[in-house]
Amino acid sequence: MYLYDNNECMKKKPRILYVEDDLTLSFVTRDNLTIQGYEIEAVDNGQDALEKTGNSSFDLCILDVMLPKMDGFTLAEKIREHDQQIPIIFVTARSTKDDKIHGLKIGGDDYITKPFSIEELILKIEVFLKRSAVQDPKETNEILTINDEVSWDSSNFLLVAGGRPNKLTHREADLFSFLLKHQGKIVKREELLIGIWGHDHFFSSRSLDVFISRLRKYLGSHGVEIENIYNVGYRFKTS
Repeated sequence: MYLYDNNECMKKKPRILYVEDDLTLSFVTRDNLTIQGYEIEAVDNGQDALEKTGNSSFDLCILDVMLPKMDGFTLAEKIREHDQQIPIIFVTARSTKDDKIHGLKIGGDDYITKPFSIEELILKIEVFLKRSAVQDPKETNEILTINDEVSWDSSNFLLVAGGRPNKLTHREADLFSFLLKHQGKIVKREELLIGIWGHDHFFSSRSLDVFISRLRKYLGSHGVEIENIYNVGYRFKTS
């Protein structure tokens, strides 16, 4: 994203909302991310963080799960009520798969488990911000009609099925676009995982199942199907 001043191109620092009640961890993480060129708004509780999202615009949210006043899951749900597009990364000490899958089901895009390395967090941040930056402004109003009932506005992450508009998250939009690009072809799970997550780890594989389920729910029974090819992958097809 760029701002122009006196015909000179100036790079705008990505703004990140970072919500963490461990003040030592917050300071260290905020300091490292600032050095990397990010503008960090650090908050230590969920309620204040929610107010920040209403008063300011951010490019990405990093939310601890266990927070005072309002937990990270509840905060994410409230953020999603008014913003489907902003990437949300959960930071959690909870290592159970059920907690992680729950975070994805309510609108999270990714997660990182404590203790984590700054390098791993930066990598996840850069993946989302790069995808936002590569959107072509010329394609803003381009809407793809998939069939009589389903259309896809990739610039605005808007999937319309049976007249019902669905605002997709970043991860959902990435996955839908990937499958649509390979329409009619079998896409292996490993190909999807590496193409979207950058690796094929176990929890990413579980995450893929969650996102496929969410896309199927949006599509409903309107002539577009994400077919499961047993032990292989998926195929996007229309009828």
